Amino acid sequence: MSSNNASGKVVSVDEQAFENAGEQAVDEEGFPVVDETPEFEATVEQETQAKVDANHPDGIADTSGDRIHGVTLEQEERIQAREAELEHISAQAELGGQDGRAERTREVVVEQCGRDEPEPVERTDPREKLTQEELGAVNTQAMRISDEVQGGWSRAVVAKQLAEKVARGRDVTKAVLETLEELKAAPGAIVPIADVPDVPVGEVTVEGTIETLWEPSSTSIQQVGLIADDSGKIKFTVWNKSNQTVVQEGETVRFRAAAKNWYEGRCSIALTGWSRIEFPERGRWWEE
Repeated sequence: MSSNNASGKVVSVDEQAFENAGEQAVDEEGFPVVDETPEFEATVEQETQAKVDANHPDGIADTSGDRIHGVTLEQEERIQAREAELEHISAQAELGGQDGRAERTREVVVEQCGRDEPEPVERTDPREKLTQEELGAVNTQAMRISDEVQGGWSRAVVAKQLAEKVARGRDVTKAVLETLEELKAAPGAIVPIADVPDVPVGEVTVEGTIETLWEPSSTSIQQVGLIADDSGKIKFTVWNKSNQTVVQEGETVRFRAAAKNWYEGRCSIALTGWSRIEFPERGRWWEE
């Protein structure tokens, strides 16, 4: 009985190639064949990133024709965003260099808004609209008002205010009264003492002579007395906290920004930290 020593194991082509992988290949003349093709190996970082990109939903490769080959989705989005930004900057530079672009833009805005630019206002002196008689009356009254209320508007300003009211149809008498009220309420205007109660402001400036000084009734009061001018007199109080200069009887003084007070129907003024005392006649050596 003959024995069969042949092996029944079937070896595949791949296995044969694996077994012969260690054998050196030779050419027709028997010389070894050297493979000069360089071998590229991925670094550890590249292998790690490849695994992350392959498993992350945003890193899954897209085989569509619109994708950029060899980059992740995040990198592709950054590239596309930068390209879009560069196109926008280029378009702005091209439009900005066009002549007359600002003017055309303004015309479009005006047309869309439905309104035109306002016409320049022509400023004229209201005195030019008065007759010779009205102008003479206005100038006379302006001089009288300026003498009555000093320290406020100039005579020219008073005349313009009067002329404007007369040009609008007011008679001269009514225009004078209105202008006087406005001038007395103007900051810095020296108000006649008799008119202090009627001035529609909380602080006034008055000038007069210290007629009487009384003994203060409280330690919080520095001085108290009466100040008078040709129109009348009024009580004044100087508070200690105001740190004002001491005044003497017979001195001519000017109280600026004095606060109006009312007590039992009578008006008085008080000097606070915002007030100021001036002495118009001090230092006038040429009159001595």
